[in-house]
Amino acid sequence: MKPAYRKKSTAFCFFAILIFFVTYNVSNAQNHVAPHLTSYVDPYIGSGGHGHVFVGASVPFGAVQVGPENFYKGWDWCSGYNYGDSVLIGFSQTHLSGTGIGDLSDVLIMPYTGAIKTDKGVEKTPGSGYASRYSHKNEKVRPGYYSVKLDDYGINVELTATERVAFHQYHFPAGKEAHVIIDLKEGINDRSTDTYIKQVDEYTLEGYRYSSGWAKNQWLFFAIRSSQPLPKLSVYDGNKLLDGTSGKGTGIKGLVSFANAPSNLQLKVGISPVSSANALANINAEIPAWDFQKTVQAADAKWNKELSKIDVQTKNLTNKRIFYTALYHTMINPAMFNDHNGDYRGADKKVYTNAPFTNYTVFSLWDTYRADNPLYILTQPKRTADMINTMLAIYQQQGKLPIWHLMGNETGTMVGISSMQVVDEAYLKGIKGFDVEKAYEAVKNTAMSDSLGMVYVKKFKPIPTDKQSRPVAKALEYAISDGSTALMAKKLGKTDDYNYFKKRAENYKLYFDPSDKFFKGKLSDGNWSPGFDPLKSKNNLYAEGNAWQYLWLVPQDVPGLVSLLGGEKSFNDRLDEFFKLNYTEEGGLGDLTGLIGQYAHGNEPSHHITYLYTYTGEQWKTAEKVRFIMKDFYKAIPDGIIGNEDCGQMSAWYVFSSMGFYPVLPASGAYVMGSPLFDKATLNLENGKKFTVETINNSPENIYIQSMALNGKPYKNSYILHQDIVNGGKLTVVMGKNPNYVFGKLQANRPE
Repeated sequence: MKPAYRKKSTAFCFFAILIFFVTYNVSNAQNHVAPHLTSYVDPYIGSGGHGHVFVGASVPFGAVQVGPENFYKGWDWCSGYNYGDSVLIGFSQTHLSGTGIGDLSDVLIMPYTGAIKTDKGVEKTPGSGYASRYSHKNEKVRPGYYSVKLDDYGINVELTATERVAFHQYHFPAGKEAHVIIDLKEGINDRSTDTYIKQVDEYTLEGYRYSSGWAKNQWLFFAIRSSQPLPKLSVYDGNKLLDGTSGKGTGIKGLVSFANAPSNLQLKVGISPVSSANALANINAEIPAWDFQKTVQAADAKWNKELSKIDVQTKNLTNKRIFYTALYHTMINPAMFNDHNGDYRGADKKVYTNAPFTNYTVFSLWDTYRADNPLYILTQPKRTADMINTMLAIYQQQGKLPIWHLMGNETGTMVGISSMQVVDEAYLKGIKGFDVEKAYEAVKNTAMSDSLGMVYVKKFKPIPTDKQSRPVAKALEYAISDGSTALMAKKLGKTDDYNYFKKRAENYKLYFDPSDKFFKGKLSDGNWSPGFDPLKSKNNLYAEGNAWQYLWLVPQDVPGLVSLLGGEKSFNDRLDEFFKLNYTEEGGLGDLTGLIGQYAHGNEPSHHITYLYTYTGEQWKTAEKVRFIMKDFYKAIPDGIIGNEDCGQMSAWYVFSSMGFYPVLPASGAYVMGSPLFDKATLNLENGKKFTVETINNSPENIYIQSMALNGKPYKNSYILHQDIVNGGKLTVVMGKNPNYVFGKLQANRPE
């Protein structure tokens, strides 16, 4: 009887185990348990060279980016940190990521030991100030966490963050006199104009920092809550000691000193655009306990959730690291610019309470409208709606949509008003959660203003080079926005507006000189501007580029550009020449990096150009160029981004292109096919559906599309539509090592 019992028992155990695993897997599937994708992110990528990325701790789109600060030595320290450095001056609560101009780095905090020092000192003279040397071997960074050992003091620093609160943890060596300085004078490339600090009680400090830099009138309020009772706060204005435990001036510094260093000191630093009281409320709401590791884990979970919106499968782990680091970089900015209770300070400096949307800042729109904002529409539709609501609020507060908005300030940086295109695209691609009529009013009224050369655009006249700077670049960007606005007007049934803006979208033709086939500047008298050289980037006609790079900036009317250049063969020949003609300018612009002939991947006006071959039936050339760029210009090393990251745009190009498609004209709703890099890439959409690009015969050699099928049916178009993606499904792409000259050749199969 025992053997029979054993057999039944074994069978029972087998089925019990089987049921457990089936139930476990079903449960995980239902709860969308994602792989730990943060392990593939390397925040050092882009921190060397000209990448300018932020290195430190943050959560997706958080107001706080807490991280290390080097001595500022110019352009390659725009984020406050460069991988090639070895000296830190402290840890600031706000940073920019990948910009070409420096700012922020507000509320610098530095722990140190020994004699009192109230200045960072001189970089090349150790001990002259509170700065410290450090080594990358004692430094760690991953999404939501940063740590480093300050070699001059033996202090181990750990940082993490929530949306509006930085969490510092300092491990001091025993038996030392310890200090923590809060230096409100320091900031990246700006000037403190009014600073204040006050000790509220034995655990709490509060204050503010007003500054003028790229953001001309920035206000930031803070509160600091300590895990240990704080001895009396000493307050300095510059290096002058003030009486009392509070102080106001242009360069205020607060110093907390401990006769015996605490083994573990924790500081929660809340920030607010509204008030110190709100900053303290942010601390209470977001980090009520003193559990540092729990906050680290929560930050990691937030990043993992956002990264899991795109699942890529590949045998090449280096490419996987580059991809998820790129996706991570797209979600540092824009940054929240409000408090936990919804309050924010507008562009008019007024406080708006309990706003019904999340207010944002750091809108690098000239860069991000090309791929970063289109990526948000697929991966962040709810946040996209809030970004649009923010832009509409800015419109009401300053009278026009934003150009490059930073901490409640319009910087006016770069050309065009690309927020018009961003609003148009959001509506056309079905983003909900904002007032459509108000949005159209904002776009139209901005387009009908008289500023920034728009008075000429309205009259269908060229912007004169003797009246406006960068007139050709401005006009071409306006024409892109006008083409997008025409599409919005058409969908809204506003026929007269559609016809008007459609005509304005062809204003680029006003600058075309048929004698040499370039877009050039015109003087007020109608003559071409003298001294034209298509190879020079330092000129008054374009923005960070030359005539060759701007020749292709007509994504709203590629057929019209083809016609101007003499037809498809002439267009393709000119495009071939563009990629072969060496860039030889001496003393050119730093942004013009990642060169293939005149193509400069390090700057945004070039980003769509490789995809233009597809419009004239030569998709295989697009595939060839795109694969080259992904392979040669994106590396898993600190100097791994070929130019300024520009708040996510460089990375968004890679995210799209590696999935196999790119939004040449975002508002059109079409994505042009390139060369998918991964075996499989799946978009996990917010509507619960999935869209997968799966490749057959994919390899480093098999870079050319041979054929495609959409949901199992042959698909001959060399583009896919936004609606195809949001509907969910599978695009199967067969790859090969030789070009398929037929794919996308017929006019009916090309994007328009």
